[in-house]
Amino acid sequence: MLKKTEGADIAALKLIDDRLRWLSAWTIHNANHVRENVDGLKVGGHQASCASMTAIMAALYFHALGPNDKVAVKPHAGPVLHAIHYLLGSQTREAMEAFRGFGGMQSYPSRTKDRIPVDFSTGSVGLGVAITAFASLVQDYCVAHGLMQPADTGRMVALMGDAELDEGNIYECLIEAAKHDIRNCWWIVDYNRQSLDATTADRMFSRFDEIFASCGWRVVTLKYGKAQEAAFREKGGAALKRWIDETSNADYAVLTYLGGPAWRARLEKDLGKVVRPILDARDDDALAALMTNLGGHCLETLTDAFDAAQDDVPTLFIAYTIKGFGLPFAGHKDNHAGLMNPGQIAALRDAMGIAEGEEWAPWAGLGGNSAEAARALADRARIAREKAARAWHVAEVPAIAVPSGDEQSTQAAFGRILLDLAKAGGALADRIVTTSPDVTVSTNLGAFVNQRGLFRRQELADLFAAAKIPSAQKWSGGTAGQHIELGIAENNLFLMLAALGLAGDLFGARLFPIGTVYDPFIARGLDALNYACYQDARFLLVATPSGVTLGPEGGAHQSINPPLIAMGQPGLRHYEPAYADELALFMEEAFRLIQDPAGESVYLRLTTRSIRQITRADDGWKAGALAGGYWLREPAPGAEAALVYSGALAPEALAAWEALRDDIPGLGLLAVTSPTLLHRGWSERRSGRWAGREATPSHVETLLAPLSREAGLVTLIDGSPAALSWLGGVRGHRVSPLGVDRFGQTGSLPDLYRAYRLDVDALVEAAAELFLD
Repeated sequence: MLKKTEGADIAALKLIDDRLRWLSAWTIHNANHVRENVDGLKVGGHQASCASMTAIMAALYFHALGPNDKVAVKPHAGPVLHAIHYLLGSQTREAMEAFRGFGGMQSYPSRTKDRIPVDFSTGSVGLGVAITAFASLVQDYCVAHGLMQPADTGRMVALMGDAELDEGNIYECLIEAAKHDIRNCWWIVDYNRQSLDATTADRMFSRFDEIFASCGWRVVTLKYGKAQEAAFREKGGAALKRWIDETSNADYAVLTYLGGPAWRARLEKDLGKVVRPILDARDDDALAALMTNLGGHCLETLTDAFDAAQDDVPTLFIAYTIKGFGLPFAGHKDNHAGLMNPGQIAALRDAMGIAEGEEWAPWAGLGGNSAEAARALADRARIAREKAARAWHVAEVPAIAVPSGDEQSTQAAFGRILLDLAKAGGALADRIVTTSPDVTVSTNLGAFVNQRGLFRRQELADLFAAAKIPSAQKWSGGTAGQHIELGIAENNLFLMLAALGLAGDLFGARLFPIGTVYDPFIARGLDALNYACYQDARFLLVATPSGVTLGPEGGAHQSINPPLIAMGQPGLRHYEPAYADELALFMEEAFRLIQDPAGESVYLRLTTRSIRQITRADDGWKAGALAGGYWLREPAPGAEAALVYSGALAPEALAAWEALRDDIPGLGLLAVTSPTLLHRGWSERRSGRWAGREATPSHVETLLAPLSREAGLVTLIDGSPAALSWLGGVRGHRVSPLGVDRFGQTGSLPDLYRAYRLDVDALVEAAAELFLD
């Protein structure tokens, strides 16, 4: 339990609060008005959004936070976080001066791009909030599995703007967190009642107590500062309190902007002589200070509230604030992206006693005793000042045996591989964590869960088994389990994978997260997937079933664009295996990449279609497969055509090759295992040549080199044809692209393949047209 803050500390915290407001405002002003602007574009920044958060962040970072606590900072308050580290000595003036410039401080806190410790990247609103709940669950998982000590645990904290509570992912997360009984989590709302476009509506905030309380959260509302509470005890104070509670957000914002005379006139008009003793006791400046002394700006109120919430109950703090507090446009509805002009920033500098030219001095304008008190408080701050070393290699990856069977699907092979790993045990198997949004059984994770169990903080018995009711799913739950079951919310899946994939960075315990999802529903969580990759979280995403090969499901359940999504997603490597031995190889590679500093996450696009496996002459194909493609049937030198396929349509491609090889001499058959890697390598080679680096041919250029310059390619994929049609641009080959570019229908595979020109006849016709041309 923290000691109650002493009066001297409050005074020092107030100095730090003022300093954070100044440094964040000056950082943004410098970027927009002082630094050379070479392109003429507005640099931007959010001075008002920073100002509403400075007291909250001062109370947190210089009083409440411990060394193991992790924080997701409101995106637009990023400059405040950097100002904190500037006062702590872990941020440089050069980086502050380069805010939103190349190589400088990022617009929003970034784990990978900023030099200061950033626990969670933030940017797309709501995601930085929700991940803290999943990180809390991951921390409990690491403790339960002996991967970290209970003494090393901390609290997961999210700082959010009130407008973020409009985001649906907040509530999807809240429901899932309640299911898993998460703890050690604080969400702190900067309730400044203004968003980008408008003043926030009043009525919803009367409901948040109910929403969060029903999910097991404690709700602490910090509406009044200590000065306001004292005024409420004065004559007329009860009427003043009632007036404040009944006044709309918009009214409060208008009066805040207009200042003391407007407050006086309005209160006299609405309350008359009842409130006159309070008004007579204060001049206009003092009255304005009283009316804006809200809980979120009062350091005594904030520190008392944080000190009183030291148990592990998840807590929502609603801190009333003024957007732009202490700045000339405080309360104005247009202040979200507003910038102080040079005259206004100079007036603020003078009011703080900072001499011109000393704007960057950490403690400028403070007297000796005041500066020493603020510096001493900063020195006592317990937060990490430097980035922690990232935990990488933790387990040897064993050779993964290929499941036996003349015919099998990649989805079934995936389940069998995981089961074999679970049975064999070892460091890798013990650190695998699987998760799925209520499709555990239908994505073939069931056998792994039978073997390794569900993770639950409290023991969960399998009542069906106890009642001797037959079931293929024998799922008991407890702290030793290795599967985290989620509800039907793909956004939560990717946030869960992000939190699991950051366990090595956050908790020093690298895990091997595996998430399964239906391939068409990747798009439902795409924002969270991008967010996970942006943080360099490492995981294996297994998406199945895919394409129109899903067959009778039809329509929107058939995926078209996921290969294109993968090609455009940094930090994610896409493989689309056709055969079980390819899948085993790619899973080995994924486990290596997860724990490699230069690695990335991996996405496997699998299928439910069972196909005949092929016999390999040797292992020569493996290197090419890992690089993105290999010749299943080598072309002759100078060949005039090649068939190119990816994934589930291998049987059609093989059959078409057999049908055409006598008519098209030297015809090749190219298996593309990763359009992403092939395109990435080609693009990097081109950019490398322009940058003066050695122009080593990319893998796809080497693959296509044996073909004649006039050769034609027929490309085939159960997805958007654009995923492969770009191959024609590598060496100028003609291309006939086959794939799916419209919503599918229900039907048998022969009917669907015929309708969407994915069958053997379509390949033969396309090749004939190319060859004849």
